[in-house]
Amino acid sequence: MNFQKENTEQGGLRLVADAKDNIKLPELEKQFVNFTFFRVNSDWRKLDTESKRLYKLEFQKVFNDFSRDFLLYSYSLVGFDSKADLMFWRIGNSLDLIQEMSAKMYRTSLGGYFETVDSHLSVTKGMMFVGGGAEDRLHVAAGEKKYHFIYPCAKHRDWYEKTVEERDILIEEHFMVGKRFQNIKIHLTHSFGFSEQEYIVSFETDEPKDFLALAEELRQTPASKFALRGMPVYTCRQRTLAECLDALG
Repeated sequence: MNFQKENTEQGGLRLVADAKDNIKLPELEKQFVNFTFFRVNSDWRKLDTESKRLYKLEFQKVFNDFSRDFLLYSYSLVGFDSKADLMFWRIGNSLDLIQEMSAKMYRTSLGGYFETVDSHLSVTKGMMFVGGGAEDRLHVAAGEKKYHFIYPCAKHRDWYEKTVEERDILIEEHFMVGKRFQNIKIHLTHSFGFSEQEYIVSFETDEPKDFLALAEELRQTPASKFALRGMPVYTCRQRTLAECLDALG
């Protein structure tokens, strides 16, 4: 799904035109990318059906009110992960709006049952693992696949003792492995300064088995030796917000 939006607005998100439009894209500002993971309190499942219905409608209204300001995607982790039940992927050009949206979600009745398990903030930069066509390397063309695997990534100190040229060679080799998996879209955004990790790497695909094969190959590359272990990897299934909320029980 590639989108195009009028450049006349001062706020909001200006997005990538579809390849068939054959439009030359202007140089645009970087985007902020946020992955937020929630776990629902068990008390939610004890509520009566009517209360759940009303609470979900209230929450959906708040979510939809920000659809003009972000690319918004909702993912269910129910049955996949014990740490989180729900993930929102938000892409926009305003940190203030990310905070405003989060605060309004928490103020809803359903938000009172949510606990934030993890929240990763990053920014797009010139070097991203994206495809060709009309996409540029500063903007995320998102939400094309069913499954999304999120991997916060930090490097050992030894990584920074290498020269820029040596690091570029290792990254390029890493990148070429990913290019062989044409049905997997890889996003690399930068979080250095926002948190302890340097990058957020995420993988979109319709076939989880292909991601497992890619992950196994990437583990064999020389660059993988410099990655810190122990960071969570999340497996997410894209659903409509209504479907995600229904899955909470």
